[in-house]
Amino acid sequence: MLTISWPSLPSFNPFSLAPRQAIKLPPVKVHETETAHEKPARALKHLLKLNHVENGLFDRRQFPNQMAHLLSSSFLQGADANDLGRIYEDQVKEVLKWKDSPAEITTQDWRGHLGRREFDRAFVDFYEDELVRLGYDWKQVVDEYLFNDHAPVFDSIMAALGLPLIHLAYAFEMNSREIGMEALGLAATCHNDIYKTLADSKQSTQGSSYESKSQFEILTLVRKDKDLNGLFPTPGSDNLETLLTSRNTALLNHWNAWKLENPTEQFRESQQLAVALLVGTAAVDSNGYYDRFFAMTLATSHAVRVMLPFIPAQFQIPLLQQWWLNTIGIYIAQLRPEINMDRIHKYDLQGKGWEWVAGQAVKGEFSTDVCFVKTTRALKEQSETWGDSDSFFLKAAVQFVTDFKGWRGNFVGFEL
Repeated sequence: MLTISWPSLPSFNPFSLAPRQAIKLPPVKVHETETAHEKPARALKHLLKLNHVENGLFDRRQFPNQMAHLLSSSFLQGADANDLGRIYEDQVKEVLKWKDSPAEITTQDWRGHLGRREFDRAFVDFYEDELVRLGYDWKQVVDEYLFNDHAPVFDSIMAALGLPLIHLAYAFEMNSREIGMEALGLAATCHNDIYKTLADSKQSTQGSSYESKSQFEILTLVRKDKDLNGLFPTPGSDNLETLLTSRNTALLNHWNAWKLENPTEQFRESQQLAVALLVGTAAVDSNGYYDRFFAMTLATSHAVRVMLPFIPAQFQIPLLQQWWLNTIGIYIAQLRPEINMDRIHKYDLQGKGWEWVAGQAVKGEFSTDVCFVKTTRALKEQSETWGDSDSFFLKAAVQFVTDFKGWRGNFVGFEL
């Protein structure tokens, strides 16, 4: 099992960021499935609770259980009760049932068990005990253990390719305390030292050899960086370890180059970049196979968008910077493919719209593929967030669904 430890990063204190730097976005629509009367919402509620009671936080690959992501994304794209039941029955075979942890976790020792996946049951039990203490207000539990300058869990919210963050975003979208407690459990059990040194003053003097307000421009320079040539023969998860052990300086140089002056507008560009990385890098000769790592980059970008209006202002920029570091690392590990924006801009929709996209996501051949369904959902939310006068997000979605045949890039055999 390969364990990735990201490099030491420059110091910054999220509480030093001025409120004016907050990214101003309206909250996404919250779906109150707990009290809904419609049959699909009731089915979703019961299946989420069933997953919470019976299934652990990880699947057979020791990758986070994404059942809540698939069910919620399907529901939000129009899945009915029968669709949701079919999806659950198909996917439940891949997840692991709960297994007792070696010991219980308490308020005195929970930090000592961070990063230990065998304590997944104990962490969820611990957070649910805290839920009782805090009057069943699950968001208050999240605030206390995630958005707290004395707690280390925020620094691992982007671990495991950002799946704890994605999980948390669905908790807020569906107002689900079960998903919320699972998200905290994932952040705790997937915890590593990726961002531990963000508060390490010894690293605070690291800077960059250049500055740019455009992430597109930075990735263009990443692609041309000769210091990153010849690192890997093929794309893959093992490349992250090579990158982080042999090219820390180059990675951090490009990461630090991003100059934030208009955070809201620059976040918009980051969301467009996430789309471009998935759809704009898909080669004509790929036979419809898309890069799974770039799909995760898009999914985490969507999760950042969901969370920004709900979290304290001082955490917004640090969260976006975590996403940016992961994105650069993945881009380099996947061999820095050229981004072809014309592939999206010049695509012919042939009369297809969002209703067709949603129908394919919920009823089509890949309706039980969590990355596929999350991708179409993320693209639709981006179009609603920013508007889509030039149909950029719709063209990306229709092209993705039309061409998709499967994924390149597996997560088997490693742990981030």
